[in-house]
Amino acid sequence: MERSNPAVQVGDIMIGGGSPLALIAGPCVIESAESSLLAARTLSEICDRVGIPFIFKSSFDKANRTSVESFRGPGIEEGVEILRIVQREVGVPVTSDVHDISQVDILADVLDLFQVPAFLCRQTSLLSEVAGTGLPINVKKGQFLAPWDVKGIIGKVRNGDKLLITERGTTFGYNNLVVDFRSFPVIRQLGVPVVYDATHSLQLPGGLGDSSGGMRQYVPHLCRAAVACGLDALFMEVHPDPDSAPCDGPNMWPLGDLEGLLRVLLAIDKTAREGLSK
Repeated sequence: MERSNPAVQVGDIMIGGGSPLALIAGPCVIESAESSLLAARTLSEICDRVGIPFIFKSSFDKANRTSVESFRGPGIEEGVEILRIVQREVGVPVTSDVHDISQVDILADVLDLFQVPAFLCRQTSLLSEVAGTGLPINVKKGQFLAPWDVKGIIGKVRNGDKLLITERGTTFGYNNLVVDFRSFPVIRQLGVPVVYDATHSLQLPGGLGDSSGGMRQYVPHLCRAAVACGLDALFMEVHPDPDSAPCDGPNMWPLGDLEGLLRVLLAIDKTAREGLSK
C-alpha cells in the first residue's frame, strides 16, 4: 500500500507523502488563555521529547452540543486572540473549527489549518469558501458517511493537495460509534492524507442524556490498531483533568498519560512504514 501523496503543509509541518506521523492535539474547547498556553506548552514539550510534529487544536465554540446548557467556549473574538497568543508564544501551528461562512475570513487571519466538523462535511458552500482561502483544510468524515463517499468532499473542496480527511467513527445504532479500519486504506486510495480522531471515535453521542459520554479507556487500543493501518496524523483531544473538563471529558485523554502512549504509537508507526515500503 502506498503512502498518501501529495503531502499537505501546515505551518512548517508536512503531513502525508511519507512525512513523519504528526499529532493534532489540545483541549476540546478553549477555557482560558492561561489553560490554553499551559496545555500547548506541555504538549509541545512532550512532542519534542518523543519526536513527533505537533499542531495545537482547541475550539473557540463547540456549536454542536447535546444541550443548550452545555459549555461552548469563549466565542470567536476572544478565541481567535487566544489562538494567536498560543501561536506566537509557543511557536506551533494552530487549528480550530469553522462553523459558518461568516467566520472564514476572521479565522483565515490566524489559523494554520481549518477544521471542518463532521456534521458540516457535506456543506458545499462552507467547503468552497474555506478552500478559497488557500489554507490547508482538515475535514472530519461525517458519522453518517461511508469512507468511499469522501470523494464527494474532495470534489467540493477542489483543493486536494491541501486537504486532510479525518476518520472519527461511524454511527452504529443509538449513542454509539464504531471505527471501520477499512476506512484508512480506502480514503488513502482517494489521494489524500488520512488522520485518525482517537478520542471522538470513542464518544457516546448524547449517551449521558444531557451530554455525551465516552469510553476513553479504549483510546490506546484503537490508536494502536489505527496506526498499524498506516496513518499520516493522529488527532486527540487531551486535558490535564478530563473528569473536570467542561466539554467532552469522558472521551478526552489525560495529558499526563500522553507521552507513554505516543512512544508506543511511534514504534508501531515505524514498523508499519517499514512494512508498507517493501
